[in-house]
Amino acid sequence: MQQQSLNLTPKLKYIPYYILASVIIICIRLFYLQIEQNNALLTQSEKNCTRLDKIPSPRGNIVDMDGNLLATNRPLTNLFWQGHGNGKLTENQWQTLQKISAIIEKPLTLDRLLLETIIMAEKKHKKILLASDLSFEQLSKIQEQFGTNESLVISTHFKRYYPYKTFACHLLGYLGQINTESQGKMGLEKMFEDTLKGEQGTHLRKINSVGRNLAEVELKEALAGRTIKTTIDIDLQDIIEQIFPEHTNGTFILMDPADGGIVALVSRPNFDPNIFLDPISSDQWHGLQDKQPFLNRAFNCSYPPGSIFKLASMSAALEQGIVNQETSMCCNGYITFAERKYRCARKVGHGFLTACQALAHSCNIMFYDIAKKMSIDTLAEYAHRFGLGEKTGICFPEKEGLVPCSEWKKRVKGERWWPGETLSAVIGQSFLNVTPIQVACMISSIFTGYLTTPRILEDESIKKRPLDIRQSTLNFLRQSMRSVVTKGTGIQISQVKEIEIYAKTSTAQVADLDKRDINATYLEHAWFVAYFKYKDNRPLTIVILAENVGSSREATNIAKNFLIEYKNLMESRNHQDVTTGADMIS
Repeated sequence: MQQQSLNLTPKLKYIPYYILASVIIICIRLFYLQIEQNNALLTQSEKNCTRLDKIPSPRGNIVDMDGNLLATNRPLTNLFWQGHGNGKLTENQWQTLQKISAIIEKPLTLDRLLLETIIMAEKKHKKILLASDLSFEQLSKIQEQFGTNESLVISTHFKRYYPYKTFACHLLGYLGQINTESQGKMGLEKMFEDTLKGEQGTHLRKINSVGRNLAEVELKEALAGRTIKTTIDIDLQDIIEQIFPEHTNGTFILMDPADGGIVALVSRPNFDPNIFLDPISSDQWHGLQDKQPFLNRAFNCSYPPGSIFKLASMSAALEQGIVNQETSMCCNGYITFAERKYRCARKVGHGFLTACQALAHSCNIMFYDIAKKMSIDTLAEYAHRFGLGEKTGICFPEKEGLVPCSEWKKRVKGERWWPGETLSAVIGQSFLNVTPIQVACMISSIFTGYLTTPRILEDESIKKRPLDIRQSTLNFLRQSMRSVVTKGTGIQISQVKEIEIYAKTSTAQVADLDKRDINATYLEHAWFVAYFKYKDNRPLTIVILAENVGSSREATNIAKNFLIEYKNLMESRNHQDVTTGADMIS
């Protein structure tokens, strides 16, 4: 025993050294943690107990010319259950859930998964969603019965809303989800994303180790996006939405010729922007794609202009001295060139017609004769003077269309331009393609004397450039377009009284005539274009294109229905103005 004690004595003397070494290591570790790692650990600690939440900013409104809301935000109220760290739900909490279930018409007590989630949230101080988008009636009942209940949290945020649904959808566009944020995917919503989205706010929350809120601080207030005011007149938009046939593809443009403002616009097929505010299924998306509803046919489609192009052809002939305003010619139903018959739309012919009558009745024969004496390059030059074959400058994506010339055909087709092709081009066929918005600018320029850049925003600058056409030529075109309505192809429009109308119709061929009986997609497009004025109201330009309907009568009928409704609206507005004025005087 004594021997064993003697053996332990030398080891005991090292104990102080072990203790000293341990103290030194602890001090070094404390120095490292407290001094060297102070900033890093403080940051990590703050991350563990703080949460930075983004506060969405209300998106800016899009309004029409009178301030009517076209795109806005509606409040979306959600109901949450806030846990308090209890091991289980109390009897009072069970009763609360049962009453809430009846109010929101959702059987919570029958949904085992949801109940398990609620119980777990109660244990861990978590917050879970019970119901979303509460109605005003539901919200009122919950506030009345559970206004002081700490387990129920009501949260309200804003969701995009298009009150007129499909109206002007190709101009407004729609929102899509990028991660958790909504962004403009088309139209004004996309082009003015930075203006509309505003600035997000920041909210700081402090929580404990089990996730319970200890304090909340607003670091940055959310700033709402700016309102965009358009040139749209929602009352006129309503009219053209109603009168344009639902199952007809095409477009209807209503434009102010003086300043280029788009007053109303329809493109069919269309879509409801509201459907994209929530996730949609793959089947829904592919179903939409099949109909191509996102294609803006006013700006992003080009079509053969048909007889509308005769306005440019006649301008070129008058300016070049090929014909004059008194020129007349006999139409026998066809003309022969290079041993081929080029026919008029009226197979039996029109008889003797003046140049004005040729435009009014859309006779081809005089224009075939003009084409014999005019090069395609001269014809193309005058088409470009009217803005055809080039972008209008509107803020939306748009096509250029095509005005062919000899250089173009050599470059693209690898062959010369044949004189016979000019006979097709002069009546608006051949390789010619124009966009409806280009035609709107062309028709407007005939009456204003300048080409105006189309615009959709109220505060956009008005851009004009002089039309390089003689005034006498423009006067002749106006006279001819008036004759279209009084005794020509658009005579049915004359049934609408008290409106001064200058018009041109067109049936534009899209394929060989023998294909029309095979498939309806080969039927002709119908055009109706006009400049009109009702009493003291501002003049407007109409462009109507109906795809594959076979005859210009279809577009003319749409125009007639619109003008009737337009007249009724203007009379109603004028009556309201008179009544308001009388009330103010009295």
